[in-house]
Amino acid sequence: VAAGSANAATVYEKDGFTYKLNGDFQVQMRQNIGDETKSLGVDFDDMKLENEVSYDLGGGLSGFGSLTVDFKDDAEDGKDASGDEIEVEESYVGMEYSVFAVSFGRRDFATDEFGIEEAYEEPIGEDQFEATDETGDDAIRVDVEFDNIYVAASHEMDANDTDGVEGEYYDLFVGTEFAGLELGAAYKQAKIQGPDSKDTWGVSAAYDLGIAGLAADYSVTDEANGNPETTLYNVAATFDVASTTGVALGMQNQEEDGNEDVTGWYANVTYKFPEAKNVRLFAEVADTDEDNMDLGYLAGLRVKF
Repeated sequence: VAAGSANAATVYEKDGFTYKLNGDFQVQMRQNIGDETKSLGVDFDDMKLENEVSYDLGGGLSGFGSLTVDFKDDAEDGKDASGDEIEVEESYVGMEYSVFAVSFGRRDFATDEFGIEEAYEEPIGEDQFEATDETGDDAIRVDVEFDNIYVAASHEMDANDTDGVEGEYYDLFVGTEFAGLELGAAYKQAKIQGPDSKDTWGVSAAYDLGIAGLAADYSVTDEANGNPETTLYNVAATFDVASTTGVALGMQNQEEDGNEDVTGWYANVTYKFPEAKNVRLFAEVADTDEDNMDLGYLAGLRVKF
């Protein structure tokens, strides 16, 4: 539940030791939503490698470690590996037994599992959990996965980190799936820079109709320490127009107390090569109803393993 991926390539396996490698490379030609004077450019959305190692310790127990690095900033700036632009997204170790796993180090919070993701570049934002940090340097996380129920909980210990994660975080995610329906619920408490905790919660649902799918999520961050309550919801529909081609349509709305709400929309198409469906061509258009904003668009290629 904590180490290993459906897309991972097993590089080496012998005597209870397994080394897996994931890759996610995505490059876009993109015009951001905004001022039309901004020019079209190349964006390195992901240039990521995830290394996963595990040892079988006997009796159903295993020890694992994971290191994920993203070279997109180096690719963008043209710097070599001796620079400081390489981002270590996750670096943690842990133990796993049966359906239970515990890990600690730099890693994503449990609520990173929340939300629907059908846009390549969200016109407003992914969800409110993303807006209150998704990764901690001093995190401990527990994952439990039963047949159709998944539970994750994490705690960012008291810290003063250079990446902006300050204070304590507690969060919880619960997900379930049955008869084509996926349901999720999440909660995060952040105690940072003030006497009051910043609480965020959300619910999500997705239903698979076979050739089409419907999904929605709703998340809200309560008012705290002078910051207004903020709500964000996403709705999306996906369609398979061919065995290799899918289309997604989505809308987002963000409402912040004291300010006008913002609505955004997007539409994209993805082509997966039949010989290797982890090689994908895609294109997307998106816009918001904010004043003086122009249509954004992108096209690119994604290669995963």
